[in-house]
Amino acid sequence: MRIVLPLAATLMAGAALAGCSKSDSFDRSSQMGANPVLPIPRQYLLPPMHVARAVGWVRGAAPTVPTGFTIKPLATGLEHPRQIYVMPDGDELVVESSGPGVEPVERPKDLIMGWVQGYAGSSAKGGNRITLLRDTNGDGVPDVRTVFVDHLVSPFGVALVGNDLYVADTDALLRFPYQAGQTRITAPGVRLLDLPGGPIDHHWTKSLVASPDGKLLYVGVGSNSNVTENGAAAERERAAVWEVDRETGRYRIFASGIRNPTGLGFEPTTKQLWAVANERDELGPDLVPDYLTSVKDGAFYGWPYSYYGQHVDPRVRPQRPDMVARAISPDYALSSHVAVLSVAFSQSPLLSGYAAGAFMGEHGSWDRDQYNGYQVVYLPFRAGRPVGKPKPFVTGFIDAKGQAQGRPVGVAIDKAGALLVADDLGDTVWRVTPATRTANVTRRPTGG
Repeated sequence: MRIVLPLAATLMAGAALAGCSKSDSFDRSSQMGANPVLPIPRQYLLPPMHVARAVGWVRGAAPTVPTGFTIKPLATGLEHPRQIYVMPDGDELVVESSGPGVEPVERPKDLIMGWVQGYAGSSAKGGNRITLLRDTNGDGVPDVRTVFVDHLVSPFGVALVGNDLYVADTDALLRFPYQAGQTRITAPGVRLLDLPGGPIDHHWTKSLVASPDGKLLYVGVGSNSNVTENGAAAERERAAVWEVDRETGRYRIFASGIRNPTGLGFEPTTKQLWAVANERDELGPDLVPDYLTSVKDGAFYGWPYSYYGQHVDPRVRPQRPDMVARAISPDYALSSHVAVLSVAFSQSPLLSGYAAGAFMGEHGSWDRDQYNGYQVVYLPFRAGRPVGKPKPFVTGFIDAKGQAQGRPVGVAIDKAGALLVADDLGDTVWRVTPATRTANVTRRPTGG
C-alpha cells in the first residue's frame, strides 16, 4: 500500500496533466465585471489541469511592468513571503508563511492536489515569522532587516492600531505590544481569540484589517473544503468575515457564504469594507469566477449552496433553497481560477494612471487548460465603485516555456507611494516605481 498509493497519485496527476487539450477558447474577459458570463457547469472524473512547473528567477530576471515604470527587488532570500504590511513610519513587515499541512488525505483528489502543490511550488516551507525592512536614508533600498516576530503558526494577516500589533495566525488572533522604532518584538503575544484551525485546515490563511477608526478588526476565514466534502461540522463559522472588538475579543459573523476571503481592505473615499475571494473548483475551467466585492453587514454570498448569486451548485447535499434565496451576487468578477490573494487600494500620485483603484495579486490557476492569473492587476475605481476592466500591471511570472518564475501574493502601497509585491515562489518582495524619477521618502532614523 505504501508503494501503490504514491504511484497511483503520480499516474493520475500525470494523466490529468497530459490530458490537457489546451482547448480553453472561452473569452476570459467576459467574466470580468459586474455581470460575468457563467457557462453551464461541467464535472469531470479528473478536472482539466495545466500546472506551471516552479523554476524560480534566474539571476537578473524580473517581472514585467508597463512602459514608464521599473521594478526592482526590495528584498530577496525570504522564506515564502505571503503578505506585506506598511507601518506608519514607513517600515515594511513581510509575513513569511506556509500552511500547517493538517488536511487529511482521504481521496484520490487529495493525493493529486498534494502533488500539484509541490510541482507548482505552493508547498514550500515558510518562515512562520514576520521580517522587518527599514530604509533609513530614503533611497528605496532597505538597510535594516530583522526578524520582527518569530515562532508564529502559519501567519497571514497583520494590522497595527496604536501600540497594538495584531497578527492572524491560522488558529488565533494575537496581540503584541509595539513601540515606534522597534526592530524586534520579544514579548509574547496575547491570544485575543481562537480562529478556526485544525484538525482540518483546508483554507488556512486568515486575512485581517482594522476599521478606519481602529475600534474593530475584520478577519477573513476561508472554508474547510471545496463544497463541504469534509462535512458540515468542519465548516462551523468558516467561509465568512468576522467582526472583532479589538479590546475584548468579542466577535460576530459580519458576512457569510464567502468561500475564501483572502484579502480585505477599506476603500479610502467611502470607508466601505471590500474583500477578494477565491471561489469553488471542479465545475469546469470557466466556473466559478473569483471576485472582488463590498462586504455588507449580514449579507450571505452563496457558498456552498449557490454561486454568483442564486446559481445552484448541484453537488451540495442537502440542497437549501431558503439559503439560495438569500444569496446576493458579488460586485465584480475577476475571471475563473485566477486565485486572487490580496487587495490594496491606491491613492498614490506616484503611480500615474494607477492612482485611484485597487491592486490585486493573482497567484495563478491550476483548474483549467490555459493559465489564468499569475499577475498583479489594477482595477480603476470611481466614486467608490469599480469601473472598466482590470489592467495587467505586473506580469511575466510565467516564462516563454510556460514555467513559473514567481507567483504574486500580497500587494501593498509603501510610504512613498510605490507598489510592493510579495512573490512566494521567487522568495522576493518587488518594488514598482516610475522609471523617470526616484521614489524617495524621507525617514527619521530610529533605534530599536
